[in-house]
Amino acid sequence: MTLLTPAATTSTAEVPQGFPAGTIEPGYVLSDALDPDPAGVFLELSAEDRSYRSRARAFVQAEILPVIDGYWDRGAYPLHLLRRLGEEDLLRDGLDVDGFAPMSTMAAGLVNMEISRGDGSIGTIIAVQGGLAMRSIALCGSEEQKRQWLPALARGEDYGAFALTEPTHGSDSVALETTATSTPGGVLLNGEKKWIGNGSVGGVTVVWARAEDGQVHGYLVPQDSPGYRATVIEGKVSLRAIWQAHIRLENVFVPAENILPGANSFKDTSRVLLATRLGVAWSAVGHATACYETAVQYAAQRQQFGRPLAASQIVQERLARMLSELATMQLMVVQMSRLDEAGVLTPVQASLAKFTCTRAARSIASIARDLLGGNGILLANRVARHMTDIEALHTYEGTETVQALIIGRSITGISAFN
Repeated sequence: MTLLTPAATTSTAEVPQGFPAGTIEPGYVLSDALDPDPAGVFLELSAEDRSYRSRARAFVQAEILPVIDGYWDRGAYPLHLLRRLGEEDLLRDGLDVDGFAPMSTMAAGLVNMEISRGDGSIGTIIAVQGGLAMRSIALCGSEEQKRQWLPALARGEDYGAFALTEPTHGSDSVALETTATSTPGGVLLNGEKKWIGNGSVGGVTVVWARAEDGQVHGYLVPQDSPGYRATVIEGKVSLRAIWQAHIRLENVFVPAENILPGANSFKDTSRVLLATRLGVAWSAVGHATACYETAVQYAAQRQQFGRPLAASQIVQERLARMLSELATMQLMVVQMSRLDEAGVLTPVQASLAKFTCTRAARSIASIARDLLGGNGILLANRVARHMTDIEALHTYEGTETVQALIIGRSITGISAFN
């Protein structure tokens, strides 16, 4: 089955009389969902998983793609899309929440893939709200905390953030310096956090801080708490349609009932991060899919040297290379999700998935950008937006170097972290 679409044309009515028609560039249709699955990895999805995927894809086509370029260009945050994700039950990242239908690990991955195919900022909303904030509460919170926070966060009625990274501790997050000091009725938080998605929009932030026992603990901090100050980070060239914040905590009081009872060391933080690492790999597949789809459709519609680009041998070789890399990514995330659902996914396997898929997504985006020529840098043509967003994806939830050291340690038995 061919994935090419007929070449776009410009009607003669649009060309002024006497004007050379050949100088009028046609409008390109580049956002159709082509559903590439060369290895047939999605053929045996369950009906439930397929339903989540279809709902996410419909959301992308109807609600993300028509508006995202404007938000991305202005650096504005379409918070209404967060609420809509909740209404469509696309925010949970596979978490079980009372009152909601079951959502498998595979379904969560497919949702991440489809939403990221639409836009990386909107995919990051799911990663932050569901993957990090909600998962911290689900894994480390009390039953009362789960009842209080999870349903509202899942429905998009409230906003969630996850504050681990600090200005001077990115990859070395285990060395964080934000402190939690005991005080009557709770603790006082002091320190700074950086790159915190949703950290300035209201709602609750899961703050990770070092307590007096020397261990890292988790705290639920409403963003209207006295002493909590968040500044939106400006000047980004990636993930421009979601706001990340630089947070300062000055004697922020956290009552005892807002301390996460299951978050008592960095190992508990790592449990949250391990679960989200696979989601990042799925998101990379979504970005790569968008770049591949765009390249295929552009190659069919763009006329050069009297024929479509798709008729050129070098273009076909590039498309074949992109599809090969995309198939590798798809096979990896599906297999890793099966392992996760069986409860046997290891941290090394999760790191391998992120390492492989973000690298491959970078490669596919680069080929697509080149194939589109000058048109490849225009927001309207999708690739540039995905290409820059992949750069953020490549870094967050553990940089490529950190993932490589985790994998390398498993290969050699020698830790190179110190």
